[in-house]
Amino acid sequence: MNEQVLVSKVWNYAHVLRDEGVSYGDYLGQISFLLFLKMDKERAQALGEPSAIPTDCNWDSLRTLSGVALDEHYKEVLSKLSKRSDIVGTLFLKAESKIGDPARLQRLIQLIDGETWMGLNVDVKGTIYEGLLERNAGEVKSGAGQYFTPRPLIEAIVEVMDPEPDESVHDPACGTGGFLLSAYEHMRDKPAAADRVVARKLREEMLSGNDIVAEVVRLCAMNLYLHGIGGAQSPVRQGDALIADDGRRFDLILSNPPFGKRQSFRIVNSDGAIETERQDYVRDDFTVTTGNKQLNFLQHIMTVTKSSAAVVLPDNVLFEGGAGETLRRKLLHNFDFHTLLRLPTGIFYSQGVKANVLFFDTAPAGDRVNTEALWVYDLRTNQRFTLRERPLKRSDLDDFVRAYGAKHKRHEREESERFKRFSYDELAKRDKLNLDIFWLKDASATDPDSLPPPDEVAAEIVASLELALEKFRGVAAKLGAAVIE
Repeated sequence: MNEQVLVSKVWNYAHVLRDEGVSYGDYLGQISFLLFLKMDKERAQALGEPSAIPTDCNWDSLRTLSGVALDEHYKEVLSKLSKRSDIVGTLFLKAESKIGDPARLQRLIQLIDGETWMGLNVDVKGTIYEGLLERNAGEVKSGAGQYFTPRPLIEAIVEVMDPEPDESVHDPACGTGGFLLSAYEHMRDKPAAADRVVARKLREEMLSGNDIVAEVVRLCAMNLYLHGIGGAQSPVRQGDALIADDGRRFDLILSNPPFGKRQSFRIVNSDGAIETERQDYVRDDFTVTTGNKQLNFLQHIMTVTKSSAAVVLPDNVLFEGGAGETLRRKLLHNFDFHTLLRLPTGIFYSQGVKANVLFFDTAPAGDRVNTEALWVYDLRTNQRFTLRERPLKRSDLDDFVRAYGAKHKRHEREESERFKRFSYDELAKRDKLNLDIFWLKDASATDPDSLPPPDEVAAEIVASLELALEKFRGVAAKLGAAVIE
């Protein structure tokens, strides 16, 4: 059975569970738990090595049960494994059964039991799981979609960042692990990774991530695990990356922090605490006090980056005054902020998002301004993309990758219609150091023929209405619950 058929087979069963009130995200969680137990059994048999899973929690302890006995035992297995401190504990982090019908749980176990997962090579297993994650993101725009960065964009970012096997790569808002996985695939193809020691260290030590949502950390850990990434300990952690500086530093940061402007907490710097009813972030390394989520992630990334960073951030980071202006000045002064990629709309599951990729390198401390010039690539103006009718493809980023060039040859860059150089002196003269820079004429403003085809417009309207309806249902459900209470 090929991977496309298997993805469809497993995904179609998700619809059955959804009819029973199990969400797509919860379904993926159950798949993660059961897949791991099945593959652990296959690995132990193939390698002749003892399993890390206790006998009373292994796959065979599940497949022989049915009815209430299966339901109770499955819940006990999840409880025991979630308390472990190794990678198994991360894969079962805060795990609980979301399948209320024992008969449906038994059918899911039979489905997984009917396949020999370790017989597939590691890339195929990972691709299957990644396919499920992508489908989940597409179906649940208010769920996993918020963590899903388009794969073509990730691949282009990794290609221009060009990480080496001996460089540490970190994502402080890792979601389901897209950046980490793409970085691994890029690094393992390097000549240096042919060395066994280097290859093992790459798999087990050089990749790391963090996410605040336990369910997402589980999805990420399983995604990486299925691609052969990780050792005795999980490469990803669950927790709030912004809560403190834990002292770890990383060569490269690749990240797309969650969209949304406000934090649940406030930042407090060393100048003094701010009175609030919420818990404060106390970060002496932060330059500004702000409730802006993206600005706080940017400050965190500035702290933990040893060499280079590529981070996806919304437009407001480029033009917002106050804290935003202060951080832009710091970024240009203390770092070499050399490239800005203006992303098109229509590529994220959150509708109407206007975002950019900021590329910057660390630089020596001192009074000297470290950014000589900022190169801006405009992939937004007169570009049309939609999630279904006209999705972003890797080839759409070929010109940007070519224009970016090798990281040690930036001095050879050439301007083009979409790629322009702005010196620091030019930037410094802009009001509030506004970096929301554009120069191309928007053809849609004067040419009706440049507008998207009617079917694309209709599809986008339908998608927006579906999202609005979904949000309305969520509000209605909360109001209903409040009335009941």
